[in-house]
Amino acid sequence: MMQKHIIPHKHPRVDSVLEADVWFELAVVIEILGAEITLSPIHTCATDVIRAGSGLAIRFPRFTGNYRLDKAAEDATTVEEIVEMYKSQLKIAE
Repeated sequence: MMQKHIIPHKHPRVDSVLEADVWFELAVVIEILGAEITLSPIHTCATDVIRAGSGLAIRFPRFTGNYRLDKAAEDATTVEEIVEMYKSQLKIAE
């Protein structure tokens, strides 16, 4: 399914310091689950929002097998929503 979306370089809308083996155009939304959202020195989601020099990452991400064909890339979870998820898990831990 993803073969037709492979591109030879990082998409201009992708903010990443990591180098991937394969890059894709922003065409398919997938569902993932993870153990928790953690601070990360290398992931760029919400960089400097929680802590200077850190972004957010999903710990142990795994694909649920669900492709969200009803959504466009613009409909995927936003940075603001991920920050709220991070903050809400902190409240649960207290």
